[in-house]
Amino acid sequence: MRLLSELRLSVLAPALFYLLLLLLALRSSVPLRPKKLDLDTILERMRKKKFEVKEAIVEYQEVNRTLPPVQLLTVIFKRADRDNNSRLTVKELSDYIHHRTKTHIEQATKENYGLFMSIDKSPRNGVVTWEEYHAYFLEKNGLDKDYIKMHTEKHQGLGRSLKEAIARDKASWYEAAKSDPDFLTLDEFLTFRHPESSHTTILAIVDDLLDKLDRDGDELLTEEEFAMLQVSGSETVVSQGEAQRREEFRNIIDIDKNSVADRKELIKYIDPKNPRHAREEAETLMTLGDTDKDGQLSLDEVLSKMDLFLGSKMVNTARSFHDEF
Repeated sequence: MRLLSELRLSVLAPALFYLLLLLLALRSSVPLRPKKLDLDTILERMRKKKFEVKEAIVEYQEVNRTLPPVQLLTVIFKRADRDNNSRLTVKELSDYIHHRTKTHIEQATKENYGLFMSIDKSPRNGVVTWEEYHAYFLEKNGLDKDYIKMHTEKHQGLGRSLKEAIARDKASWYEAAKSDPDFLTLDEFLTFRHPESSHTTILAIVDDLLDKLDRDGDELLTEEEFAMLQVSGSETVVSQGEAQRREEFRNIIDIDKNSVADRKELIKYIDPKNPRHAREEAETLMTLGDTDKDGQLSLDEVLSKMDLFLGSKMVNTARSFHDEF
């Protein structure tokens, strides 16, 4: 019996010891406390990011126009009102519009590459053809694959608004296609979809400006050339805003103060990201919306001119730009 007991003990002891080690290993490998700490860390980060999350949600709602007009304008008014005094100054309005403009252009440039690559697939050759883009457009607007493959050029059966959108796209396409009307390069595609974001568009506007105002053809603009308007031939007239144009040339265009503006200075002047565009828009909105003429905008004043503000860069930045370009 004693021998049997010793035998059982010799068998059970190692097994019990192994079981004890296994339990200790399992306990040490289940990090209950660290999981709680990780959760706490996540919650703390969420609390810290609460304001940024709200900002992102509001931005998404604004871009997609999901809020009713009154609520949308109220939200934007509060965001632009940096000192929270329920009044908007020209500077607050200008700063907000400038921020929206920069954000729009940066996003447009980033998204352009991704969209270009996703459309360039039949074949993937570094350019987008009209057929590739048109197929994307039709699919985006809910047309099925059979229609996209078999549709006629006149799109019989499509609604009028879609047909008009296609016609506008085609006109913009041919305007953007500098190298070949059948396809667009990456930069041409940016010009096509977001002309305000394209350096090519800015250069074209500068060329047009020089063509109209550079009377001696030296590729430079003087204050005199910028301030005086040419009617026909060599005849010039004094603009009603001559004094303002001279001041604009001295304070905004002529950056190096050498009394002439070269292409680099004109590009900066035309660039939509130049704060002067936001300031001019803010001043216009203030002039038209400030009914009590106290130099500030109240929420009631903004809501009373709802159509004015809804169509401005303060609210609908992208559409406002596309209407201009």
